[in-house]
Amino acid sequence: MPCQRLPRALPALGGILILTLLSGGSAYADAKPWRLHEALSAPAWLDVGGTYRARFEHLDGDFRAGSSGSTQILVGRLLFGVQANFDPFYIGAELEDSRSQLDDSDTPLGTDDVDAIALLRAYIGAKGLNMFAAGDQLDVTAGRLTIDLGSRRLVARNRFRNTINGFTGVNALWQGPAGTQLQTFYTLPVHRRPTDRDRLDDNDIVTDTESFKVRFWAVDLRQENLFGGATGEAYVFGLHEDDGSDVPTANRRLLTPGVRLFSAPAKGAWDFEVEAAGQVGKSRSTTSSADTTDLDHRAGFVHAHLAHTFDAPWSPRLVLQYDFASGDGDPNDGENNRFDTLFGARRWEFGPTGIYGALARSNINSPGTRIEIKPSPNLNGFVGYRAVWLASDRDALTTAEVRDPGGASGSFVGHQIEARVRADVLPGNLGMEFGGAYLFDGEFLKKAPNAAGNGDTAYFYTQSTLTF
Repeated sequence: MPCQRLPRALPALGGILILTLLSGGSAYADAKPWRLHEALSAPAWLDVGGTYRARFEHLDGDFRAGSSGSTQILVGRLLFGVQANFDPFYIGAELEDSRSQLDDSDTPLGTDDVDAIALLRAYIGAKGLNMFAAGDQLDVTAGRLTIDLGSRRLVARNRFRNTINGFTGVNALWQGPAGTQLQTFYTLPVHRRPTDRDRLDDNDIVTDTESFKVRFWAVDLRQENLFGGATGEAYVFGLHEDDGSDVPTANRRLLTPGVRLFSAPAKGAWDFEVEAAGQVGKSRSTTSSADTTDLDHRAGFVHAHLAHTFDAPWSPRLVLQYDFASGDGDPNDGENNRFDTLFGARRWEFGPTGIYGALARSNINSPGTRIEIKPSPNLNGFVGYRAVWLASDRDALTTAEVRDPGGASGSFVGHQIEARVRADVLPGNLGMEFGGAYLFDGEFLKKAPNAAGNGDTAYFYTQSTLTF
């Protein structure tokens, strides 16, 4: 680590040190959480608060093409929001300040790590009761937004990642009296800036933008209490892109319809989830302005899991899971068969992201299992395992840009083991988390023509989150 980076890292290092020292306050576990809103004696109609999170990550044996081996990063994320409530109207804003330190030339640094002093949300909305039926509720919000929808596999407000997806537009949620829910939005995705490596490394402050050249919309219908108490969901997402002078795109014009059926975990009971989506339209192989070839896009994904929560101390839950997302079967057939996860999240399903992020919902064929435990209300953890193949051995491991167009390197990526422990040290104020993953490289990562050749990959992280 270059010594000149140390002065820049000291504030974030100090944040981690202070939060870690506070962990000795577990005797206050039953105390009421401290809140900035109360400390300021803010009026009841005004909400004020936020979070600060610091996380150190270390990676050995980087699996990415062209990488040289080991790297690390220290990331910090401050979120600060205010909302004024004047029933039935509300107005609010949220700032995000996401920065990195301690990274070096081998660190895979991008806009998923850095977005310094950004306007994450700025919105106005209204809620109404009994709009279309007795007991229903309609909530409409307009402005710059963050969005969680359904399983969060196709659009999400990111949690583990150091930056958060933003959208400018309108979001409407209608909740009926019989467990029916309809959500729809029409937005322009926010383009995080800067994008060049040097400016990201310096945590430069550049205003994020949106453009009518990229439009993203969805309609999602959910119904609770179907057979056996399960919840059903049907949706369609639309994404339409055109190249812009400052926002290169793959000119995706995609429709993604899907269905989902799931039940909630309960002690002493089985739960399950099945989700499947198709994807049709047009796309291009790259975001280069020189790439003008439109490909027919035909892709899909499937997720399924079956789990049981035991009625026993620590509430152990055993999960059997399977994920498939299509890859491009033939690079020369005029089609793109690689599934695009749009603006979805993946940490809870495929392992830590950050500077790791080995697995994604694209060109993957992966069964796995996980055991979760909860020793107390303020402590939980899990250990998980996955065997990973490419859905198409002629397409890339998308997170690594490793590819064998001839398919001679096989499709087996490797075995991934991961673990995580999370503790609410001062419930409502201070949380700490420790985790990691180990990827045993398989035939594909050893033999592909542009494989890094760094051997197995080991990753760990530790983070503290302060809520105020």
